[in-house]
Amino acid sequence: MTRGQMIGLAAAVLAGTAMGLGAFTFVYAKGASYLTNDPSACANCHIMSEHYSAWQKSSHRAVATCNDCHTPHDLVGKYTVKAKNGFWHSFYFTTGRYPDPLRITESNRRVTEHACRYCHTEVTDAIEHGVGAREGDAGGAMRCARCHDDVGHLVR
Repeated sequence: MTRGQMIGLAAAVLAGTAMGLGAFTFVYAKGASYLTNDPSACANCHIMSEHYSAWQKSSHRAVATCNDCHTPHDLVGKYTVKAKNGFWHSFYFTTGRYPDPLRITESNRRVTEHACRYCHTEVTDAIEHGVGAREGDAGGAMRCARCHDDVGHLVR
């Protein structure tokens, strides 16, 4: 066997191993469930069980799934956020380096804020032109979760 053939064989073995490990992980972690809008997929990880249970008790359960509030409403944006979050969630859960209780990241907070405003445009526009324009966060924009921090995950 020539040196080039050995390098090719080694590359093929490495690629096959990576693909096999990726496929195993995808199946083991129920990866296909994350491609759906089924909220129970979010409870695949034990740390999300409390959030899922709280969502089931909230008023939003009747009108919104996890994706409605936690991903953008366009197809590319939705799956970009899902891919990014899926990678980091699996990394942190595998390494055990996640905060407990789980906290939303700033980029995910922006996505959620946009979702609030997407569904509640009339209300948020009225607030922005009134009190929010004077007392809001940076740039005059008031964040919905500032007052409604548990609306999608009722903890009472």
